[in-house]
Amino acid sequence: MSRSNEIAESVFRTLDQYFRDLDGEKPAAIYDMVIRNVERPMLEFVLQRAKGNQTIAAEMLGINRNTLRRKLTDYDLL
Repeated sequence: MSRSNEIAESVFRTLDQYFRDLDGEKPAAIYDMVIRNVERPMLEFVLQRAKGNQTIAAEMLGINRNTLRRKLTDYDLL
């Protein structure tokens, strides 16, 4: 199994558990919840791997450096 499939499977299992834990309650804002809970640790991890170099981190992530800076600001990671 490829790493991307492992990540997708992990998200699927977590969402499955989330819905079971709701116990019939109506879910709300799932997209934002998932993105917020995945994106921040991903940014932190990649930035650590890039030794704080935002240009390298942006390249690793496949996003523009300005986009990375905005996201880092949004998550108070600067």
